[in-house]
Amino acid sequence: MAKPGIPQDQARRIILARGLRDFGDGFIAVLLPVYLATFGFSAAMIGLAATLALLGSAAMTLAMGLWGGGVAPRALLLGCAALMALTGAAFAVTGEPALLLLAAALGTANPSAGSASIFAPVEQSALSGHVAARDRTAMFARYSFVGAMAAAVGALASASPELLEHLGLTPLGALRAMFWLYAALGLAIAAIYAGLVEAGPPPSREAGRLGPSRGIVTRLALLFSVDAFAGGFAVQSLMALWLFERFGMSLATAALFFFWAGVLGAFSLPLAGWLGARIGLVNTMVFSHIPASLCLMAAALVPDLGWALGLLLLRAALSQMDVPARASYVMAVVTPAERVAAASFTAVPRSLAAAGGPVLAGMLFSAGLSAWPFLICGGLKIAYDLALLAMFRRIRPEEEA
Repeated sequence: MAKPGIPQDQARRIILARGLRDFGDGFIAVLLPVYLATFGFSAAMIGLAATLALLGSAAMTLAMGLWGGGVAPRALLLGCAALMALTGAAFAVTGEPALLLLAAALGTANPSAGSASIFAPVEQSALSGHVAARDRTAMFARYSFVGAMAAAVGALASASPELLEHLGLTPLGALRAMFWLYAALGLAIAAIYAGLVEAGPPPSREAGRLGPSRGIVTRLALLFSVDAFAGGFAVQSLMALWLFERFGMSLATAALFFFWAGVLGAFSLPLAGWLGARIGLVNTMVFSHIPASLCLMAAALVPDLGWALGLLLLRAALSQMDVPARASYVMAVVTPAERVAAASFTAVPRSLAAAGGPVLAGMLFSAGLSAWPFLICGGLKIAYDLALLAMFRRIRPEEEA
């Protein structure tokens, strides 16, 4: 429920913008390897592009944490939306490999179609300030649910180039049309953010700094970086590449698979709020994550496409419950003044660590070791979950006390 005095449409606008953004990320994550391959990119080069995208996101998120606290959230979000529009346009107008890599590094193209985004720290801080502590996880579950459903529909929309070809566009023209759509979504998001109403006093420079919560944020950031490094081995762009190469899956079939994976992940998110209220946020993160990792490892080893897709869909139904729980936990264990900084400084190591995974996975693919990226991902994620449980099971948010 919204706190008194807060504009009622503030949270709705943020959640709507998240939905449009994740819709774009959903089709970009599937189409990015196809688009880059059109210009002669190898599997290793596609992995490098994904790494550069994650490194660029990390650098911008770090800047957000260091200097964003003294800037009004509305202005920050408008800048992010403008960058999204420019990213789509940059990919659409060039075919030069060097320029495509530069656009990946400096833009907002998300190879994972997940929650990693320069938008997220500001949005999460704003949402946390608008709800009571007991409602915070449920708010993040709704925020994540809308994003996950939109990403699923976006993944389904990645089959659109084949439809556009039937309308007379060339294969390359059809792919470029999707990047123009991504740019248009950035402009639509900017229009939504333009209607935000700033609440409370102007932000101060101190609002972007960590204070009494520095120790706990540092430990969380280190742990989250292990999880993100592991996840970098199985970003959605590389999983799409794996399905194309190992099983000869068509773009339309892959789009349908990622759609249903996204739907399953989305409908697990409201369960995270319910489960977190009963067993705690840390337990929710850990005990949903470990089975998901085991499913990923098994999918990498089975020789049959049906079994592989079934295991990946089961993983999708479990792997996203930690997302709202993690965001809510970080916002709960720091002071309100530290929330933007905490969200940024836990996101930056995640993005930096995740950046190493895709390029290493691309090298393993090129060497014919296509199962190893997913085995490494699952094993490291299980180690992260056990460490998180050991270190933080006794540090509880106020609503769990």
